[in-house]
Amino acid sequence: MTTYRPSASWLFVPGDRPERFDKAACSGAHEIIIDLEDSVGPERKRIARDHAATWLTSGCTGWVRVNPVGSPWHDADLAALAACPGLRGVMVPKSQGPATLTRVADSLPRHIGIVPLVETALGVHNAAAIAACPAVTVLAFGSIDYALDIDADETDQALLYARGALVVASRAAGLPAPIDGVTVRTTDTAAVRDAAARARGLGFGGKLCVHPAQIEAVNAAFTPSRTDVEWARTLLANAATRRDHHAFRMDGEMVDEPVLARARRILDRAGRLT
Repeated sequence: MTTYRPSASWLFVPGDRPERFDKAACSGAHEIIIDLEDSVGPERKRIARDHAATWLTSGCTGWVRVNPVGSPWHDADLAALAACPGLRGVMVPKSQGPATLTRVADSLPRHIGIVPLVETALGVHNAAAIAACPAVTVLAFGSIDYALDIDADETDQALLYARGALVVASRAAGLPAPIDGVTVRTTDTAAVRDAAARARGLGFGGKLCVHPAQIEAVNAAFTPSRTDVEWARTLLANAATRRDHHAFRMDGEMVDEPVLARARRILDRAGRLT
């Protein structure tokens, strides 16, 4: 499996727009995903696949969202990508169970990462089994298609159960925190920032982006603030001076092991995302 570095921002770029690949790689996104699925029409699937393979064999690296299992293009996508040295992993849309993900992994070199895009009711229902699949690197949430599948408005309330299911399944399986879905308001940075902050508060580790204008807000939302980092450092420094391991008070707050663990996570996340 590919060496996975927890990443806040994952930027989609259409596979049939190769002139955008280098721009996406320099956009500030932690990861880029060349999309062969939703953003590419049927008549351009082959050329998009060829563009992705060419770029990933020219010294560049990234992820690719392949077409769904069972589609006319899926097998050809995997065959074309398998030999690309720059392929970090594939995102598998409409993931609904571990068996298909295992077959995808078997079609690719062992170091290639697999990101199931969970975007149906059945996928959410099977989230624990998907997360437990040895082939899986990290889960991602396809919020738009999920809302369509359950015939609900795409509101925080309607999506809360699915988001919680992915967070809990990831944690139980020992996976990194999952990646939240896209915000369709591409240049509304306030909306993107708020959505990313809510996702971080629910336990997500990153967010899918559909426009470079979203990246700065997403990265900021998932990176601990300077205030949080200073609090964590001060807390841990004070704890290190104590000879006992009992709870103590600092600035009117009781400090015990869960609080110390939260401080360590803040510093760890800050170190990984900055």
